Order: sequence, then C-alpha cells, then structure tokens
Amino acid sequence: MKSIASSELILNQDGSIYHLGVKPGEVASTIITVGDPDRVPLVSKYFDEIHLKVHKRELVTHTGRIGNKNISVLSTGMGTDNIDIVFNELDAIFNIDFETKTIKKEITPLQIIRLGTSGTIHEDIPLNTILASEFAIGYDGLLGFYEGKPHRFSHFNTEMLGETKGYIVPGSEYLLEKIAGDYMKGVTYTASGFYAPQGRQLRAGVSQTNLIEKLQKMTFPDNRRVTNIEMETAGLYGLGHILGHEVISISVILANRANGTFASNPEASIQLMLNNCLEKIEAL
Repeated sequence: MKSIASSELILNQDGSIYHLGVKPGEVASTIITVGDPDRVPLVSKYFDEIHLKVHKRELVTHTGRIGNKNISVLSTGMGTDNIDIVFNELDAIFNIDFETKTIKKEITPLQIIRLGTSGTIHEDIPLNTILASEFAIGYDGLLGFYEGKPHRFSHFNTEMLGETKGYIVPGSEYLLEKIAGDYMKGVTYTASGFYAPQGRQLRAGVSQTNLIEKLQKMTFPDNRRVTNIEMETAGLYGLGHILGHEVISISVILANRANGTFASNPEASIQLMLNNCLEKIEAL
C-alpha cells in the first residue's frame, strides 16, 4: 500500500498530528466538539478523571472518562474551514498508521457530538431551546472539494437564494435516537461566515438581501423547515458521511433573528445544554 507523503500527513517532532497536537491513543472514539476553547473545561469538569490536556492554537483537547466511558472534548474554533482540519486529523489519528503512513485495513468509526450555540429564524422557537439538527444544509465551499459529496438541492425549493450552490446531508440516525429523542428537531443552515452570510449588515453592503425571510420560506419534504443558523454543522455532517462516522449536532438557541432577541444569560443556557446532554452521551 502506498504511503502518504509527509507533506500531506504532517506530524510534529513528538509524533503528534500537526494542528491538534495529539497522538494515537490520546483521543477517545466518543468525542464532544465545541467551538469556543473556553468551553472545553466547562465540559471536562464533569469528567471523573482527566488523562490528557493539550492546547495548540485555538484547538484544546481534554481526554478522560465519565464512569467507565472514555471520552474526549475538543474545541474546533468557528467555521467549516476549521472543521475540515479537526475532522480529518481526528480520523487520521484512528485510521492511519503514523509509522508507515498508510491507511489501516480496519477502520474505526467515531461518534462525534457537537454541542454548540445557534440562532433561530422563527418567532415560535423560544430562546434556550435545545435543538438537534436532523439535517444540515450548507452554502460553504468545503464539500465541493471532496468526492462522495452529499446530495445537492435538486429537488428542494431554493430558487430564492439565486445562483448560490448548496447541499443537504442528514445527521446520524443512531445518535439522534440515543441523545436527541426529546429535543426539538430541525434543519440547520450552515453559513460560511457570521455577518453577511447570515444576513447581518453593519457597514459593508449585503448581496443576499432579506436572507432570513428567504430561509423562512424555503420548503422541504414532510413539512420540514429551516429552523436555525450556525457555522459548523454541514461540514461535520458532510465529512461524517464521507468518512463513515456517526455525527450529531445539538445547539442551544441563544438568538432569535425573527424578533431580534438574545438570551439574557448565555453561559447559563450553555450550561443547561451540557447538563442535559452529558448523561445521555455517557450512556452511549
């Protein structure tokens, strides 16, 4: 089997993978991802034991156990460009032999649970709602560079977004059932940025005017609707689909774009989501 060039699979001098700074055996196969590095210790404080702490750039990894379950939590930073780095390096840690730089014959599937924050586009979805992304739609450029891409929007009503190319991909049915059974389900719009790509205008002009209204009108089979906007889920779901991992994205709603409100105590809202989810993740 042909080995992967050192310029493609980059390792640090200590044998750790380039960006994450962790080695095989230092990350559990059940992984919680958060965007903000400061949220990693908010999760790991619930671990019964922490075996590893690594901090490199905005990427923080803690590995430990809850009860008898080994688990890792790591920060991704914001955006699908960061997801591209984190997801590929996590997969490499488990599924590429770092000595020979060849793909292993036996592939280890991962369970990746994003616990994040989001904004809804509908007045009838309250702040502090915990929402699981049943599907994600992406208008970022990431998945266009990969083979085995999820389905394009050929049969959905997306004309209101003009020439913008999009794709749709489902989350893990298994994790939706095990973790998100009692949560609101939704279709999540993953934007390539925070301001104009989400319809926010400060000084720079916005080409997609009335984006929120257009998303509110987007139609899907089975009366599904776009429920919320964030910046990572479609990248996670797309790469999970391509590499064969179970991925679910769960968000607490901090902003309501329809009525212009924002959670009064966002940290308490995030803590509520963590408390609610960790027990279910331990039981996987």
